[in-house]
Amino acid sequence: MAKRKVSNPLALAVLGLLIEKPMHPYEMSSTMRERVKEASIKLNYGSLYSVVDALQRHGLIEVRETVREGRRPERTVYAITDPGRTEFVDWLSELVSVPVKEYTQFEAALSLLPGLPPDEVLRLLTTRRSRLESELIGTQAILDRMTDQGMYLLAIELDYVQELRKAELGFVERVIKWIQNGTLGGITFWRQAYEGGEMPSAEDWQRAAEGTLPPDAR
Repeated sequence: MAKRKVSNPLALAVLGLLIEKPMHPYEMSSTMRERVKEASIKLNYGSLYSVVDALQRHGLIEVRETVREGRRPERTVYAITDPGRTEFVDWLSELVSVPVKEYTQFEAALSLLPGLPPDEVLRLLTTRRSRLESELIGTQAILDRMTDQGMYLLAIELDYVQELRKAELGFVERVIKWIQNGTLGGITFWRQAYEGGEMPSAEDWQRAAEGTLPPDAR
């Protein structure tokens, strides 16, 4: 992946908006919210202004004019530069074409799962399953509305997120089942760790991993 002068994904969104037309930061923010882009790109006013300043500093955008509407404070309107257009196309093309390793918080939690008792993990995963189901319903409603309005392309990232969440839900449901029926590889040692008060050794975990995976996980 190329090293970017400004690497915050919000900067890419700003460049994309300014390709459409010059805007001031408030209009950028409101446009992103209208298009539900804050669901995919972290957005707040502080970071937005920081990103705009950085993009201007590196010559990717420039001040077009300063306007005042009624009694509102003056607002600076920005436009994209030629280097900014080049950066947008190059950056977006790279993100679309090159898979990268993304370190999610849930993945980190899974890597440390034995740090909690099995029954507690079962309770927490059951809670996560309910929240995932609710999230899927809410996101699908937004996606359906955008699709019905002929704007699927402007919400395609929501469809991607839906597929990721469905896969996550399926995974969570499998792990819940394995804990409930005792077929999760290593669960015997895991339970012993909390029933006997002594954590199994690395060698114990290795032996538990050999030949004890549930049939449908092989």
